[in-house]
Amino acid sequence: MAQSSSTMVIDLVPGTIDAAALEAAVADGAAGAICVFHGVTRNQHLGRAVTHLEYEAYPAMALPALRAIAAEIAERWPGARVAMVHRLGRVLVGEASVVIAVSTPHRAEAFAACRHAIDSLKTQVPIWKKEFWADGSAWVEGTPLAGPPAAS
Repeated sequence: MAQSSSTMVIDLVPGTIDAAALEAAVADGAAGAICVFHGVTRNQHLGRAVTHLEYEAYPAMALPALRAIAAEIAERWPGARVAMVHRLGRVLVGEASVVIAVSTPHRAEAFAACRHAIDSLKTQVPIWKKEFWADGSAWVEGTPLAGPPAAS
């Protein structure tokens, strides 16, 4: 893992994400809840069969952005511990592109902080997704496409 402290684990990885390790990293005797989010590749999007995704990032910007989100969560939800790992490269259907684990003293805060983490990651972190189908591919923006993407 790229960065780890008593309150956060942040990384970009080229292979499978170890979700159990992230959950263990945020486990704490003061935590009453651990919320874990797995963002996985689905087999279709807007009526097209997806074969896989590919992710690219600019680590010099992405890692600090991830750390900033984790720091914001720790400030907003006292006692929160955060682990966020995003995968780079090829991600097959059913595999995790991102795993986020958050522990907090109470469950409502764990859910809220975990949702905040993924929503912030999707809008603030320079990670780019390319979607592949049997007949083409296209880069996907952070917001849903209005219609079937053009093949490239």
